[in-house]
Amino acid sequence: MQISQAEFKCSSERISQVPKDDLRDIAFIGRSNVGKSSLINMLTNRAGLAKVSGTPGKTRLVNHFCIDRAWYLVDLPGYGYARTSKTQRGEFSKLITDYVLRCEKLHFLFVLVDIRLEPQKIDLRFIEMLGQNGVPFGIIFTKADKLSQTQARRSVERFRGALAEQWEEFPPMFVSSSAKGAGREEILAFIGQCLGG
Repeated sequence: MQISQAEFKCSSERISQVPKDDLRDIAFIGRSNVGKSSLINMLTNRAGLAKVSGTPGKTRLVNHFCIDRAWYLVDLPGYGYARTSKTQRGEFSKLITDYVLRCEKLHFLFVLVDIRLEPQKIDLRFIEMLGQNGVPFGIIFTKADKLSQTQARRSVERFRGALAEQWEEFPPMFVSSSAKGAGREEILAFIGQCLGG
């Protein structure tokens, strides 16, 4: 699948504000600073489409981007560490859980994981919640250019090992690098399959 048009549609503070049309959402989530915005910009080939920040917790709203007038790519707030007050952090998690568990537009969710890190409890907890609620999801390992291919393979295996404690079947997994464009074709092809096109 190729993307020829990508434009910002809206930001929502609560799920009652998300677009009311029948276009489906393909959403991206992960820990703060995992590289969501960079990945979205890489997938759409638009350098400034999603705002990239060095400060964790910058995305505080549900951001919808309309792709080829056919579906939405959705940038969700990061979970976990963010330089904000505890009450705000609580709101983020309510916004995230409301969207992920209650938004009927959500068609598929990609959980982004930093390939350089040991499996993080917060990622595993979030993935467990998705499984318990039957949310269809896949995992994208980001920042693969920071490791050698062997290190990257080991890191993915470590994560699979952590998942194997709770999961009999693994979700789809992709390895990406926004800096190098790695994983772009595979992820877009998978989204195309998800949307049935």
